[in-house]
Amino acid sequence: MVSTSRTAHSIEVTAEGLQEELARLQIQKQALERELAAVVAHLGSVQRALGALASVIGAPADEAPEDEDIAPATSRPDHDEDAHKQYGRLTEQIMKYFTEVGDVDVRARDVAAALDRDADSASINAVRSTLDRLVASSRVQRAGRGLYRAGRS
Repeated sequence: MVSTSRTAHSIEVTAEGLQEELARLQIQKQALERELAAVVAHLGSVQRALGALASVIGAPADEAPEDEDIAPATSRPDHDEDAHKQYGRLTEQIMKYFTEVGDVDVRARDVAAALDRDADSASINAVRSTLDRLVASSRVQRAGRGLYRAGRS
């Protein structure tokens, strides 16, 4: 028969191992959420670029070139279309925010909080990714490490 102290020790060791696994899984989940937010943002950029190219070559915007292995916009699941619409709304909300705050430096987390999108790291990272795209298109300026400012008109 196994002693009580040995059983208790075994339970403690198992609990400690599970706590370490939980911490590791939470970190992995956060990393995957950030990666997913970045992929969704990039997907939107690629879809807009394909739409722009399609309009230049005269093809309907919802069709990809034949040699591409990309599904047309009409075949995307509803949640992808919702994410795309939310991306557009997020860009508009961010630009409106910068219009309201004027010529001040703000952090992505502050922008996310002002837009009520600071509930989790994925939402904050979506704001951060959108800010980076707005910097790339010169609609917003990077004022320093982690700081953004309205772009000059």
